[in-house]
Amino acid sequence: MQEYKAYLDENLDFEERAKDMVSRMTLEEKVSQTLYNAPAIERLGIKAYNWWNEALHGVARAGVATVFPQAIGLAATFDEDLIEEVADTISTEGRAKFNIQQKYNDTDIYKGLTFWSPNVNIFRDPRWGRGHETYGEDPYLSSRLGVRFVGGIQGHDKKYMKAAACAKHFAVHSGPEDIRHGFNAVVFKQDLYETYLAAFKACVQEAKVESIMGAYNRTNGEPCCASITLLKDILRSEWGFKGHVTSDCGAIRDFHEYHKITSTPEESAALAMNNGCDLNCGKMYSYILDAVCDGLVEETTLDQAVIRLITTRMKLGFFDNPKEVSFNQIGYDQVDNKEHKELNLKASRESIVLLKNENQILPLDKSKLKTVGVIGPNANNRKALVGNYEGTASEYVTVLEGIKEYLEDDVRVYYSEGCHLFKENVQALTAKNDRLSEVRGVCDMSDVIIACFGLDSNLEGEQGDQGNEFASGDKRDLNLPGIQEDIIKELYSSGKPVILILLSGSALSIPWEDEHIPAIIQGWYPGAQGGRAIAKVLFGEYSPEGKLPITFYRTTKELPEFTDYNMTNRTYRYMKNEALYPFGYGLSYTDFVLDNVSISGDEILPGKDITCTAEITNTGSMAGAETIQAYVKVKMDGAPNLQLKGLKKVFLQPGERKTVALILKDVAFGLYNNDGKLVLNEAEYEVYVGTCQPDNRSIQLTGNKPYSKVLHAKKTVTLS
Repeated sequence: MQEYKAYLDENLDFEERAKDMVSRMTLEEKVSQTLYNAPAIERLGIKAYNWWNEALHGVARAGVATVFPQAIGLAATFDEDLIEEVADTISTEGRAKFNIQQKYNDTDIYKGLTFWSPNVNIFRDPRWGRGHETYGEDPYLSSRLGVRFVGGIQGHDKKYMKAAACAKHFAVHSGPEDIRHGFNAVVFKQDLYETYLAAFKACVQEAKVESIMGAYNRTNGEPCCASITLLKDILRSEWGFKGHVTSDCGAIRDFHEYHKITSTPEESAALAMNNGCDLNCGKMYSYILDAVCDGLVEETTLDQAVIRLITTRMKLGFFDNPKEVSFNQIGYDQVDNKEHKELNLKASRESIVLLKNENQILPLDKSKLKTVGVIGPNANNRKALVGNYEGTASEYVTVLEGIKEYLEDDVRVYYSEGCHLFKENVQALTAKNDRLSEVRGVCDMSDVIIACFGLDSNLEGEQGDQGNEFASGDKRDLNLPGIQEDIIKELYSSGKPVILILLSGSALSIPWEDEHIPAIIQGWYPGAQGGRAIAKVLFGEYSPEGKLPITFYRTTKELPEFTDYNMTNRTYRYMKNEALYPFGYGLSYTDFVLDNVSISGDEILPGKDITCTAEITNTGSMAGAETIQAYVKVKMDGAPNLQLKGLKKVFLQPGERKTVALILKDVAFGLYNNDGKLVLNEAEYEVYVGTCQPDNRSIQLTGNKPYSKVLHAKKTVTLS
């Protein structure tokens, strides 16, 4: 009689099957499965599996895939539905690539279905090089987009996951990059819960994210990948997380090499395993075998880690009849197909933020132009399209290429690189500013100048990926690097109209440009179709609709120390100075009128929703989209300036009118206290509903003042 093997019984739940499978492993086999490059255990039907894969804005590092706008650009769409559609497309391509890789027994790194995305760290300081991997500076926006991204990656099948998402880096991580391996982020419990944990909590409790990645740094003295506070008390006990935890790559080695909280690799591995880190990206968990034999780790603790890991693989359908897992039928024709390219173009177009449009110089009228000058180091820079953690596109369209394609042969396009991205000369051996005469010549020949400047991921990114004058991928300041501003001033002095396009993953300080250049566009790293999208917006085929997910400051001098994790004077929620361009800001070619705004009730009660309704009308001549935003200001000393608590994007044809409702739950009015408890305080609360923040700078820039109403909470109540 054949032995019954519960792990093969597809009628049992995944965890029960995983427990049976792990019970059949030797100690050595169990240890091997806690490494990111887990080997095969053939007698149990376990294939080799590499857990490390990336999908930040497309399937990364494994050949051709649709390369969407970088995460910060996706955040600028303020479009929750789009984010899930993009993530769903990414996981479709991930499955298609995985299926073909499995067919040919390719189990290499970047070939699995466990995607270490999204990055939901808060972009608290614009100097942080990895900020463009995030959804910006606001906990609410990051939460909403993170939840929808996870939903798109993991899918909504009743039994199987399409792919596994991973929220990273847990927690309190946003630079500096060059000291992250030994850095201790000191944070008040109030800031911890109010700012740094919010998006992670939403991903865990709402989206049921399958995995959490620990950060390199320590938080309040504990290494994040072995933090009792983060991994046990908060993640497992408070939030009820059921998935697995992985270390960042090399983070456990940091315990003894940089943090100096352990003395040996064995101690480091034991500390991480005992405190809830299930998977090691690195080699330290090979020491778990000795740790168990030496009594530093109980074998039952190891068992629990491996059960969690095998459960994830079972949720992905790895041990079931392939015909019963519908995702196995996704073919390679779903990679980088026409529909995905069209979605990519849509996402890129939605991400574009119009910062300035003096005298409605934009959109440009193609029929009135004979010549266009395209000048700048990012005009024909593919790297400025994609950011980091990227895949390989089958087609890249730079800004120069997009403009040429759009104008065809009807308008002559002149081009100059203008200057190097950050050096003083383009060509070796030449004098400083070696393209100046060419710049002047192009200006002479052009009816209008389209200036393409900014950064690329050679200048901002992750430590180890960069090898330039900017410290480990972080920015020293917010200025345009090299001699870029000199060239922009030269363009301005030509007397020709100048349109400035900034491609960057973070805020730049451009007060001179704001004062002198008539039109400014923030294009982010707009994806492989970015140049095409920008051209269509420049020439009026679409109206810009993006909003800033970060604050543009006037200068680095107004920022606290980079290493200070206190939120005082950081982001729109706590800053004291006026922004150059505020969070939530972005202009359109068309006009929207918000009227008949109402906010239900006068009193805020636990368990009771506040409903904000408004009618919005497109009174302009172009179709376009606008984002209704609801902010809450708690009128108490020490409270944030205000906080985004609701949003809804609406697309309207000219003359079209729609009614929008935003629901604010009781938690929207809560503030965390110094004990990490969410409290509805006895206080006055002002609710603002509009198309921008209610700050003076936003009102000045847009000409729109949000509607507001004061509500009250008559008693203090702990919400959670």
